[in-house]
Amino acid sequence: MNIRKAELKDTTYILNLIQELAKFERQPEAVIITEEDLVRYSFSEHPLIYTWVAEIDSEIVGIALYYFRFSTWKGRSLHLEDLIVKENHRQKGIGRALINKVIEIAHTENVGRMEWEVLEWNQPAIDFYHSLGATIDPEWSLCKLYREDLVKLVSI
Repeated sequence: MNIRKAELKDTTYILNLIQELAKFERQPEAVIITEEDLVRYSFSEHPLIYTWVAEIDSEIVGIALYYFRFSTWKGRSLHLEDLIVKENHRQKGIGRALINKVIEIAHTENVGRMEWEVLEWNQPAIDFYHSLGATIDPEWSLCKLYREDLVKLVSI
């Protein structure tokens, strides 16, 4: 297994894995991002997102996609947006290798916090994150406004 920084040539594979995750999370129609978006936000002079890939025999079998954000309590933080491993490659240490890479980056960048979300029904992921020593906070709820909501709100 090879863990490396994503390259422009990986864009199609990254989007395919994002779509695979959406199917797993029972929301396949929710993905509206395009390859062009990934290129724009990943490989520009000032990228908004960063991706590491896991390869086995030159096949991309997993990704970790993250970005930096700011907490008024903790300062600069790292948000792991997606940790995805192809279904037929799970339970092989790929997810652990990818998240370890992101943990290393968070440590090197001296962030005040690293965070991510997990669906409440995804018990294998919850167990995995607990094994890392992660805290899964039951007090906070995730709030969202989607593009169509924003359009409605600004037109009021």
